[in-house]
Amino acid sequence: MVSQQAPIGVLDSGVGGISTLQTLTKLLPDESFIFYGDSANAPYGEKSAAEVQKLADHVIDQLRAQAVKAIVIACNTATSAAKPQLMTKYPDMPILGIEPALKEAVDAGKKDILVMGTPLTISLPKYRAQVARFDSQANVYSLPCPGLADLIEQGHDGLPEIEAHLSELMAPMLEKPVDGVVLGCTHYPFIGKLIQAQFDHPVTLYTGYEGLTNYLKRQLTDRHLLRHDHVKQTVKFMSSRQTVAELALYQQLFDSGIGL
Repeated sequence: MVSQQAPIGVLDSGVGGISTLQTLTKLLPDESFIFYGDSANAPYGEKSAAEVQKLADHVIDQLRAQAVKAIVIACNTATSAAKPQLMTKYPDMPILGIEPALKEAVDAGKKDILVMGTPLTISLPKYRAQVARFDSQANVYSLPCPGLADLIEQGHDGLPEIEAHLSELMAPMLEKPVDGVVLGCTHYPFIGKLIQAQFDHPVTLYTGYEGLTNYLKRQLTDRHLLRHDHVKQTVKFMSSRQTVAELALYQQLFDSGIGL
């Protein structure tokens, strides 16, 4: 039987999901977490769907070995490419995923929405269907961002390259009347300020993190797995690149972000 005291597993292709983890730990202070970053295989967003499914399945095995009570796929690409198959394979395990927060932006009344995502996320039918659903309510501009997540994997040391690459990627979008930006990759919130600075007018960023956390809370409550014992929260980091430097980068990003 799964224990209420068991931790929640969070996974990503690399460091991006740590931005999701920051919200999860803040809004669920009684829960403990194990984060697994598959940094040795990052980024997922430029691989095939089949490759992503295989890699995500392996990470799920690593987290299940830690006796987690639920798993959050804090990776838009892995959610789109692998979540249905993983839910079928592990029916006993609550598995949640993050998706581009397009609905959140539309519900907020935004009319010209830029969605930034990995090439794979933007190309998958799941995303295209999401865009079609809101076609009559807003103009949606989809921007694949090859290479951006990979640069963010470097942390603060990658900032000069990140800024140069971001400016190049964003150039075609700056003439659009964008009023909201959906960050469709969990790496991108770490450079949210840089993204906003590209525009000569205020734009609102959307991640979907609070909605995901609330959904996780409901799932745990329904299964009587939500903790109420107010013990000290613990957060453990694991990586497929299990080096001292990599784990130190995870902790640094969790504590203080990328250093903007």
